[in-house]
Amino acid sequence: MTTSSVSRDAERADLLAALAEARAALTTSVRDLTDEQAGQTPTVSALCLGGLVKHVTAVEEGWLNFATEGPSAMSFDLPHGVTWDDLMAGTAREFPQWMTDRENEFRMLPGETVTGILQAYEQVAARSEKIILTVPDLSASHPLPEAPWNEPGGAWSVRRVLTHVIAETSQHAGHADILRETLDGRKAT
Repeated sequence: MTTSSVSRDAERADLLAALAEARAALTTSVRDLTDEQAGQTPTVSALCLGGLVKHVTAVEEGWLNFATEGPSAMSFDLPHGVTWDDLMAGTAREFPQWMTDRENEFRMLPGETVTGILQAYEQVAARSEKIILTVPDLSASHPLPEAPWNEPGGAWSVRRVLTHVIAETSQHAGHADILRETLDGRKAT
């Protein structure tokens, strides 16, 4: 094994460890909750614990798809005749499906269970870990999809995607900790 491959493996192990730590902080927040509790919004925020896990699952899956497939994995197409200005102003005559899907990520929908959302997250995590361990180069990059929140002409490497997923997961784990403590007094972390 060369020094370069040892260094490469160490970096991947460090990234995976950081992501696993953030995931554990998030999933601990829903431990021992009923499905009803996981769907409650105990603060002035519209966030619920089950929705946070669903959202982070979708974020991780979407960004790892981007890391392997490029911008075609993240489509932000608008309905015919709708502009970004219309959409941002709330005056669009029609909203894209991806926007509805994103809103639904943040809530527990009828029939969803804590067990089901955690299983989905575990499946995404296992796939992500496999990708991280096997992608040939963490520096490989893809252009970001066109959207007002992305830097025009920007590109992200696999490494940048991973740091984003770690940050997003950590941020929402903090939100989850507050929600859990508000819900029943238990601290998740």
